[in-house]
Amino acid sequence: MVLSTPIRSLSEFLKLPETKPASEYIDGVIVQKPMPQGKHSTLQIALASQINLRGEPQHSAYAFPELRCTFGGRSIVPDISVFNWERIPLDENGEVLNRIEIVPDWAIEILSPEQPTTRPMDNLLFCIRQGTSLGWLIDPQERLVFVFQRDRLPETRTGDDRLCVLPAIAEWELTVNHLFHWLRFG
Repeated sequence: MVLSTPIRSLSEFLKLPETKPASEYIDGVIVQKPMPQGKHSTLQIALASQINLRGEPQHSAYAFPELRCTFGGRSIVPDISVFNWERIPLDENGEVLNRIEIVPDWAIEILSPEQPTTRPMDNLLFCIRQGTSLGWLIDPQERLVFVFQRDRLPETRTGDDRLCVLPAIAEWELTVNHLFHWLRFG
């Protein structure tokens, strides 16, 4: 959904109240993300939890769900933003900042039913151009993951293909099938 109120700048957008689901500021336009549904929410919490299970104890990486990241003239809210531990923006008390103004090291988007791939794919490509190391676009309906990395064309992973992760948690061997197995209950 595109907001009809004219917004002249990113700073003006950042003064607006947050929306649910989140709105993003992209190329001078405000776009509201679709409401997450069952598969999206399940994958989001499972994946963020698994990343934190591996990254937090070693202080190597941390995953933030629905974190607004503002950089390069955009303000986006990836479904999961992962930062290498030493890059987590902190205040003088060692607590995470509320306003994140750097690119995540790994940005993950999860498609909702009937959501076109265009907007999340564009956001991931933008992140990569701005310095993000890794991006995933997860499509639960097609059971595939588009993988974006710097200096490479995007790749499609399916089935037993291993998914690349940040070097900070490189010991984690995750396949596409394992990722989608988290959708099963019972």
